[in-house]
Amino acid sequence: MKRKHLFLFLAIFGLCYTWYYNIQYFQVAEEPSFVNFFAEAKSNFAGKSLSADLLVVVIVFFVFYIPDAIKLKIKYWWVLIPLTFIIAVAFTFPLYLYLRENALEKQKLSA
Repeated sequence: MKRKHLFLFLAIFGLCYTWYYNIQYFQVAEEPSFVNFFAEAKSNFAGKSLSADLLVVVIVFFVFYIPDAIKLKIKYWWVLIPLTFIIAVAFTFPLYLYLRENALEKQKLSA
């Protein structure tokens, strides 16, 4: 199995794993909304810790991937920015790594 296929699998896994719990929240919450979702995610120190951790991961991801995507001339790289917030960084980060591996393969073939 190529590494890019592992990244693609992890992107799909990240999408399914995170949205399984998002759907659970919206099915059982008394007042389901994105505002309440984020408020409840920060309702205790454990949630705040995970939110802080995730924020740092997202910032590092953007600092790494934006210039890298421009340098590698990856098409539609900018779509990953809103998808990170709409879906999950657990989806977009491995998806970017898949796109990156594809771009690197194409560079090797054309060299």
